[in-house]
Amino acid sequence: MEQTSMADKFKDKVVVVTGAGRGIGRALALGFAEAGANVVCAARTQSEIDDTAASIRGAGASASSYRCDVASPDDLRRLYDFTRETYGRLDVVIANAGGNFARQPLEDSDIEAWEHTVRVNLLGVYYTARFAIPDLKVRGGHIIVVGSGLGHRAGDNTHSAYSASKAGAWMLVRALAKELSPYRICVNELIPGAVQTELFSSAPRPADSPLHAEWIKSPEDVLPLALFIASGPLTGPTGQSFSLMRRDSQ
Repeated sequence: MEQTSMADKFKDKVVVVTGAGRGIGRALALGFAEAGANVVCAARTQSEIDDTAASIRGAGASASSYRCDVASPDDLRRLYDFTRETYGRLDVVIANAGGNFARQPLEDSDIEAWEHTVRVNLLGVYYTARFAIPDLKVRGGHIIVVGSGLGHRAGDNTHSAYSASKAGAWMLVRALAKELSPYRICVNELIPGAVQTELFSSAPRPADSPLHAEWIKSPEDVLPLALFIASGPLTGPTGQSFSLMRRDSQ
C-alpha cells in the first residue's frame, strides 16, 4: 500500500500560526509550508512576520502575513476574514503566541502586567479558537495550543500569572475538545518544554530548577510533534496534551 507523504497530507491545506515572527512560531510556519501547506503568519510585529512569509515564498511555498495582537478579539476576527478571503478555507490553527510579563512574587506583582499575561496566554487562546470555529466547521480541522509544563505544575514564586494562564489554556483545550468533537475538530495541547527562544533565555531560573536537566531544544525541534498532531485523523486524538519535556521536569 502506497504511503502518503507529509507534503501530500498538507497540500492545499491552510494553516494559521500566531506568534509566527520568531522562535517556535516562525519554525512551525516554515515547517508547515515546507510540508505543503499555505501558511498565514500572524503576530504583532509586521516586519517579523513579513520576513517569515518572505522566507517561505523564497523557498517556493505559499505564505501570507497578517499583523494582529491575540489580546484583541477584533484583530482575531479580522485575521480569519483575511484568511478566508485569501485562501477560501481553514484547516489548522496553531495558538502559539504567548508571554510572561509578570515575574514577581504575587504579593509584589504589578497588577497590569499580571492581567496582561493572563490576557495574552488565556484570552488570546480563547479569541484564537473562538473566531476560527466557523471556518473549521466546514471541513473539520485541528486546533493546537502551545502550552507549558507550568500549566500542569506550580513553578517558583515568580510564575503565578504564567502558570495560572497556561493552566487555564490547558483546561480550555479539554473543554473545547468535547464541544467541537461532533464537528470533527480536534483540539490538543503541545508542550515544547525548554526551547532556546527569547522568552526562555530572558527568564531567571533558580539553581534547583528542573529545567537545568531538561533537553534544551531549538525551535525546529518542536516541528515534528506539531506535524504529527496536525496530521492526525479528525476523529482524534483530541483533548490531549503532547509533551516534549522529560517526565520528571513536568
